[in-house]
Amino acid sequence: MADNLSDTLKKLKITAVDRTDDSLEGCLDCLLQALAQNNMETSEKIQGSGILQLFASLLVPQSSCTAKVANIIAEIAKNEFMRIPCVDAGLISPLVQLLNSKDQEVLLQTGRALGNICYDSHEGRSAVDQAGGAQIVIDHLRSLCSKTDPANEKLLTVFCGMLMNYSNENDSLQAQLINMGVIPTLVKLLGIHCQNAALTEMCLVAFGNLAELESSKEQFASTNIAEELVKLFKKQIDHDKREMVFEVLAPLAENDAIKLQLVEAGLVECLLEIVQQKVDSDKEEDIAELKTASDLMVLLLLGDESMQKLFEGGKGNVFQRVLSWIPSNNHQLQLAGALAIANFARNDGNCIHMVDNGIVEKLMDLLDRHVEDGNVTVQHAALSALRNLAIPVINKAKMLSAGVTEAVLKFLKSEMPPVQFKLLGTLRMLIDAQAEAAEQLGKNVKLVERLVEWCEAKDHAGVMGESNRLLSALIRHSKSKNLYTRKYRIWPF
Repeated sequence: MADNLSDTLKKLKITAVDRTDDSLEGCLDCLLQALAQNNMETSEKIQGSGILQLFASLLVPQSSCTAKVANIIAEIAKNEFMRIPCVDAGLISPLVQLLNSKDQEVLLQTGRALGNICYDSHEGRSAVDQAGGAQIVIDHLRSLCSKTDPANEKLLTVFCGMLMNYSNENDSLQAQLINMGVIPTLVKLLGIHCQNAALTEMCLVAFGNLAELESSKEQFASTNIAEELVKLFKKQIDHDKREMVFEVLAPLAENDAIKLQLVEAGLVECLLEIVQQKVDSDKEEDIAELKTASDLMVLLLLGDESMQKLFEGGKGNVFQRVLSWIPSNNHQLQLAGALAIANFARNDGNCIHMVDNGIVEKLMDLLDRHVEDGNVTVQHAALSALRNLAIPVINKAKMLSAGVTEAVLKFLKSEMPPVQFKLLGTLRMLIDAQAEAAEQLGKNVKLVERLVEWCEAKDHAGVMGESNRLLSALIRHSKSKNLYTRKYRIWPF
């Protein structure tokens, strides 16, 4: 084979100059066959022969061999060591020119060649950028978007892949694609070609790349991306496919407008169903999916409008289902449930309703289960929820009567700054304008000693600041002259 390849390369040098298409085509076929048998070795020989420079002159629209030349370039560019030589041989400019061809096979192989040269290659991307390749490809995606025949869908998949390789992990090139309006086009592609697995997958990967950029969120929000993703998500049975959709949903759901769109499109019901299906499984992938689904649920509740829509006056199915997570034996669901309550507790009306309907007792029970060697993230989440619930004035006395202070003080011995910070914040909210409670806490020796210690916690500015604020609040809100805090001469505040 080695001798045949050497002979082919020599012959190709001659025929490339003579431009006899029949002889040229035979040489190109031999090269493609050799690449199929041993791509790396053949690529090395091609590079060593100095024939790469000749390929530039063969990339002409009117030649019947053009598609095969582009195919050879696509194959050799699968090798990392061949990408810069392809750029140095001046192949990018003629390849980009071929993107204006009307021949579908030429477009397909050209898209493959450019995509492979761009893969993880700064030089390749820069050359394609300078030649204006991205805009031409986006124009093709727009014009071909509605055609659903197999050959066209294959070409669309290649073009999407080319743009993905062109912009992957490159913020400036991703921003360029966004400014060129690629997002609405890709969303339209997803809607029309949702039955084509390869094209759908490529769209999802492209979304995943672009969605990380903050500048993309506004464009995504102006499309029906939420509806399309939820529709696609509902069809997925395979774990890996659902994970791909999750990877797009998570960064998009950081935007409040998209949060609401996802809620209105029915994503929450899908997430609740996954939780129900996976909660008792001990399979690693099911545990991971349960975490992803519950985390995304909490993220959706960070938006004011989406949160209020799901709360539904405290009577909504979603709110009730989330409540059922708190007494669960699954730490991930306990965490998500407590975080969800903390997010629901972002306005007085919701807080008052939840306290009146026994949420505080559920949270205290949860904390009780995590006092000794408990889960720190669950402790932090439950304390966050109690702190938020304690903000409305009308709730303070009710929560004090329920024994929240005693439940919170059990965590005084915690050495975890996040837990310390939330513990202090919860106590401060509880005693606000509650003189009797402030007086009782001010006489708690262990608490005051711990507060004085934490006031010096310079490594944890949040804990230090919250300790000082709580000490100040104890004195300000208490009418007693005999607070234990006087011993420490902590005036003035």
